[in-house]
Amino acid sequence: MTALFFQILLTVFIAEMGDKTQLMMIAMTARYKVRDIVIGAGAAILVLNALAVGAGAFVSSIIAPWLIKLAAALAFFYFAWSTLRGEDEEEETEGKRENKSPIFAVFGSFFLAELGDKTQLTAITFAANAGLSNALLVWAACSIGLFAADVIGMLLGYLLKSNAPEGILNTAAFLIFAVFGVLTLREGLSLLLTSAAAVWLLTAAAAVLFAAACVSVMRKEKTE
Repeated sequence: MTALFFQILLTVFIAEMGDKTQLMMIAMTARYKVRDIVIGAGAAILVLNALAVGAGAFVSSIIAPWLIKLAAALAFFYFAWSTLRGEDEEEETEGKRENKSPIFAVFGSFFLAELGDKTQLTAITFAANAGLSNALLVWAACSIGLFAADVIGMLLGYLLKSNAPEGILNTAAFLIFAVFGVLTLREGLSLLLTSAAAVWLLTAAAAVLFAAACVSVMRKEKTE
């Protein structure tokens, strides 16, 4: 049992290293407090692995993969946009709902980015091989391995935030979110459309429109 636990933990940990969600954790440090990232990402990891171990196959059968990818792309574009505009989620806000919004934002973006990713598929595979009797063990090992890898990304982000020149981390965060938005959009469109040319054309059009909107925001800020 112990050997199986560490086998799963290390496999998921290694699989997550360098993955988009780990890089996303680095980007999130430019906008959120460590508490919000830990709670939001931790909750998303627990739910995602519970779905993978208990009902991953069922969820995948009722939710179209292209829809998941497009929703994730929109989330990435939103975070890139808000990072560019300098919206600070760490500022004190009034009301219980506003204080909780960063946690829900982290949870939602992490959930969409990781849903159907290789680490969740790894969890489904381990759960199928280990059987129902080891479901809790697989869930715990996958969750700890995934969380440990992403915490490394978060700590690296805060290290850069405290030592890098002002504005560098925000720029890096914007680029990470924007690139992931474009790549995830292309993945979603490729699942929805059969024509490769149409996929590239729509992806390029969306990227150009987003870039134009960002340039417009930057010009407006300079004139103010």
